[in-house]
Amino acid sequence: MMRLTTRGLRDLGLLGVLGTLVLLAMPLAPAQAQTAITRDDVIAKLNHYETDATIDVPALRQQVLERSRSRSKNEPPPQKRPPIAPDLTNLPTFNADIQFDVDTPIVLPDSYQSVGRIADALTHSSLLPYTFLIVGHIESTGRRENNVLLSQRRADAIRDILVNTFKITAKRLQSVGLGEEQLLDPARPNAPVNNQVQIMLVGKVADTAPPAHPAPAAAAKKPAKPAKRH
Repeated sequence: MMRLTTRGLRDLGLLGVLGTLVLLAMPLAPAQAQTAITRDDVIAKLNHYETDATIDVPALRQQVLERSRSRSKNEPPPQKRPPIAPDLTNLPTFNADIQFDVDTPIVLPDSYQSVGRIADALTHSSLLPYTFLIVGHIESTGRRENNVLLSQRRADAIRDILVNTFKITAKRLQSVGLGEEQLLDPARPNAPVNNQVQIMLVGKVADTAPPAHPAPAAAAKKPAKPAKRH
């Protein structure tokens, strides 16, 4: 039978410690990592055009702001509030988990890649003929009116990045912030999922080129009559 010496026991102890350190240094399993946005994910969600949607974005902004200022005693809690723009739920939509700095419209560096993937999709040939609405949301914490303003600033920030950094044509993008007036998960009004940004396909790009009409032909001048000789 092999006899373990004191030195051998010490060596075994060191091996155990080293093994533990190796396990701690191993990366987390892929299942725990957050799934990254891909261009094809965005295209698959948005490439379902049927007809143009009629959305008055300035009027919707005003409507959202006015409802957020409601102080009625009969005002329902967030989870029972009806969506303020239910027609938007019928549009082809991609939900993006964009990370912002706390209480600001500043996009964190780790999310710039996600915005870049969205830009790649919007410039793909299958989506290039269309216009889109960027919709900001906020979870139900703090003042409702402030949440509307912040969600609008965040939607504007995504639009500005797509236009200024990724060179998406400005006429293809509009933005609106719904605050907590149309929660993505009404059953959990304080859940982080309610902070997502939505990209919605709205309609086809309007042809701004003037119609080609042939210029009217210049009226032919009649030849002058020769002067009569006397």
